[in-house]
Amino acid sequence: MSLPRKCLVDTNVPKTANLSIDPEQVPLDLAHCVLACVEAVEYVIKNRGLVIDAGDEIFDEYRKQLSMTGQPGTGDRFMKWVHDNRWSLPDSNRVTISKDGDSYHQFPVHDDLKDFDTSDRKFVAVANEHPEKPMILQATDSKWWGWKDALSEVGIAVHFLCPEYVMAKYAEKMG
Repeated sequence: MSLPRKCLVDTNVPKTANLSIDPEQVPLDLAHCVLACVEAVEYVIKNRGLVIDAGDEIFDEYRKQLSMTGQPGTGDRFMKWVHDNRWSLPDSNRVTISKDGDSYHQFPVHDDLKDFDTSDRKFVAVANEHPEKPMILQATDSKWWGWKDALSEVGIAVHFLCPEYVMAKYAEKMG
């Protein structure tokens, strides 16, 4: 897998990885995506390259949507790993961001990002504030496809683990 050493992981990556618990229930168009998410989560754990915010906003989002026990899925194992290791990550991997109403002072200014999801702004703010501008791993949220060019213009890279799936869903939504 050609992923960067350091990256942010959108919550839908471990959530999608959790679908591997019951392969029979995974829709055919998501099968490749589930595998890509499992591989990405395992890569991040192995390389200890996770970048998060120092105030635990990303951690808290993970905690609300994944199991802290580390079971039963790969995404839940990722949650337990984040819980157990977030303070032993390099200091540079825990980035301080500050709220600005529904957004963050570190969220980039760009006309095409005005309608960016409030709940996902923390990932972009952390990437933008980090000196290395680490890539954000994205799985199934097709809205990000519409923002990828604007994000790129402000120096934020998004790595779509499921580009065909996301592109198709985005096209479907945009009519």
